[in-house]
Amino acid sequence: MTGLESTLSGIIRAAAPIVIAAQGELITERSGVINLSLDGTIMLSAMTAHAVTRTTGSLTQGVLAAMAVGAGMAFIVVFSSIALRLNQVAVGFVLTILGADLAIFLGKPHFNQVGREIPHMPIPVLKDIPLLGPVLFNHNILIYLSLILVAAITFYIYRTRPGLTLRAIGEQPEAAFVRGTPVNALRFVYTMIGGSLVGLAGATYSLSVKLGWREDLSGEGWIALAIVIFGLWIPGRVALGAFFIVGLRSIAIDLQSSRVIDLPAQIVNMLPWFLMILTLMVATSGVLERVVRYTPARFQPAARRFLRAGPPAALGTPFEKR
Repeated sequence: MTGLESTLSGIIRAAAPIVIAAQGELITERSGVINLSLDGTIMLSAMTAHAVTRTTGSLTQGVLAAMAVGAGMAFIVVFSSIALRLNQVAVGFVLTILGADLAIFLGKPHFNQVGREIPHMPIPVLKDIPLLGPVLFNHNILIYLSLILVAAITFYIYRTRPGLTLRAIGEQPEAAFVRGTPVNALRFVYTMIGGSLVGLAGATYSLSVKLGWREDLSGEGWIALAIVIFGLWIPGRVALGAFFIVGLRSIAIDLQSSRVIDLPAQIVNMLPWFLMILTLMVATSGVLERVVRYTPARFQPAARRFLRAGPPAALGTPFEKR
């Protein structure tokens, strides 16, 4: 494997948990619910996956337990919003702190203990393709799943009737309800599906990317949340955002280790937030509309599809039957 192949393969692998978590949050937000508990959920699910795997010896049980933790945290968010009429943002912040503290407290017996790793599964024939083979087809099943998820969610949202319904309950829940759509029931379902993917991201950390349980996962959930905004709530862009951020991290670390530049690690960790703010400024300033307007007429439909931006109109707004 060449240096370039090794670097790109490492980016794909390191970005996998962020890709999975961000895709889960994208599904949740597309349904109109904001789940800000990602950071605590990732920490708690990573600890759970490692602990259950060590205790039972089963990787499958570890992954499923982590997904159950993620779904449970998401259930609290959506139940609090729909049934109790509590503020989604406030509940998410509380759960972030609670999840992180629980992970640290409950994970003490498993801290820095050797754990199992998801088996490496290179794909025959495909792994031998020049450049693409080592980069895309020389990983384990969770890394492959992170890539498959992007294509599957894109197809589901834009090419299926249930995907159209998902967009409707996030954009115009009143109109969807009039057409017979059970808005709140679907918000429960999609929020818990999104949460289970966040839990899967935690398992991907402790069973594949950062083996074992350590407390250095704080901040990964916030990066996933930022990347959903950076990707303008579009699955492919969200994934590219994750690869971009991880790539910047990798470059910064290489530059630091080679002493080419003296860049504090804190600056690297701040990059997602600068990019998120810049993206929001561009998306809300009308710049994208002007770009489309001055694009040659025959390319305008494609440009409009590529540059369409903005959060779901009903994001964070509870739906009440009238």
